[in-house]
Amino acid sequence: MKKPTRASAVKAKKGRKTRASRSKAVPKRLAKPPAKRPAKQAQRGASAAADTKATIRGLRSKLKEAQRRVTELEAAADTDFLLEIPNRRGFERELTRAIAYMKRYRASGALIVLDVDRLKPINDSFGHAAGDEVLKAIAATLTQQVRASDVVGRLGGDEFALLLWNLSETDAKAKAAIFEQAIDDLSFTFRGQHVTAGASAGVALLGAHSDAGRALEEADAAMYVRKAHRRHEPRIRLVSS
Repeated sequence: MKKPTRASAVKAKKGRKTRASRSKAVPKRLAKPPAKRPAKQAQRGASAAADTKATIRGLRSKLKEAQRRVTELEAAADTDFLLEIPNRRGFERELTRAIAYMKRYRASGALIVLDVDRLKPINDSFGHAAGDEVLKAIAATLTQQVRASDVVGRLGGDEFALLLWNLSETDAKAKAAIFEQAIDDLSFTFRGQHVTAGASAGVALLGAHSDAGRALEEADAAMYVRKAHRRHEPRIRLVSS
């Protein structure tokens, strides 16, 4: 193998020195510091975050208002618009809840269905405004005769229903008689005529084995029996003043 000449060796040595000096002369490249966001960009980000929070607050407020409105509509759907007491839908809901409670806690109560005896003649003689006044007076009278835990509702037309807690059969029938008498004692004056109205009441007992639909049917049937008996009593009539 041919040995390199002296000139070639010197030349190679100089090349190595040159490359070494170049490598020493060039400093190591430092890591580039993170770029700072411009102030305007930061402001835009903060503004967007604030807008998002405001939008969320607005949506929550609208949701709360919608929920309140739904609650109001549900209450209105369960309330008689004339008498401001539960309508049939609302009363049946209360009755179903009450029976569920009675089944769970072995409580008891009574259901009374009450029918106004003379509403149609009053409507025919003096108009529906007079009939509405009679209904309002009856609803107020019934409400005054019950406890805060009891429920008075209008099933429709001239028919009312009462849900009474913790009454025996004897007490429930006595209470029904009190309701009848209180309505018999009401008096009105329409077009110079003294007007009275009456009512017939039927009772059904409530307990752990009750069913809302059957209880209403039972009380309604008892009410019609009572109405037939009242036909033999002195008639409640329109009396000229």
